[in-house]
Amino acid sequence: MSFGALAPVFSALAAIVLVASGAVHAQALVMASTTSTEQSGLFAHLLPAFKAATGVDVKVVAVGTGQAIDMGRRGDADVLFVHDQAAEEKLVQEGFATKRLPVMYNDFVLVGPAADPVGVRGKDILAAFKKLAASPASFISRGDRSGTHAAELRYWKAIGTEAPKFAGYRECGCGMGPALNIAASTAGYVLTDRGTWLNFKNRAGLVVLVEGDKQLFNQYGVLPVNPAKHPHVNAADAAKFVDWVTSAAGQGVIAGYKIGGEQLFFPHAKN
Repeated sequence: MSFGALAPVFSALAAIVLVASGAVHAQALVMASTTSTEQSGLFAHLLPAFKAATGVDVKVVAVGTGQAIDMGRRGDADVLFVHDQAAEEKLVQEGFATKRLPVMYNDFVLVGPAADPVGVRGKDILAAFKKLAASPASFISRGDRSGTHAAELRYWKAIGTEAPKFAGYRECGCGMGPALNIAASTAGYVLTDRGTWLNFKNRAGLVVLVEGDKQLFNQYGVLPVNPAKHPHVNAADAAKFVDWVTSAAGQGVIAGYKIGGEQLFFPHAKN
């Protein structure tokens, strides 16, 4: 039989494949989130519980918070799970997300070599940044518009350093895990969320040097993308996720995620 005779059959089969793949896509909730929530291991713990409760599959796209928010603005995600409150609230004001709800929090910590050659050890993050800016020490910045990067830039700005350019300052343009790996291999300093740090296995000589400052508070929010802006988004399943993750059940799963007996994230939904 010639190819021409089979062409209608191939076309029909292709249509079936496209319909099937479209059905699968329609069932999956696309969540744009941060590398910290992914690399901390939280989603491997949280999402199976969500699926068991609702039957909804979730596809996570782990990028920096700035990139995740851009995905929501373009309609490339159904729901956002991020940690830059000012940028999140701006997205709601612009109408690209219907609301922003707090979900959980942990904190940032400054890690560096145990010998601490710069002498930053303590509880004052701004004092630590002043010492780093005046030193030749290696400081690894994510440089990726993530929530962690945004926090770092706030600290530099607070000490009058809008664009840090000291000798040891390096932007990797990478996620939290790779940034920690670079710091470990160069005996450098790096700002990280505590969750990713606790799950990080390649610490080499790094230890936590600065923690406990109230300015290191790190809050995560969840935002459903607005179907009025992007009618194709999976608003129904986004609503299910938002309702579940802020419910007593979802908050309990978050509280139950621990490494070595230490809790990584703390429920913070306003029920």
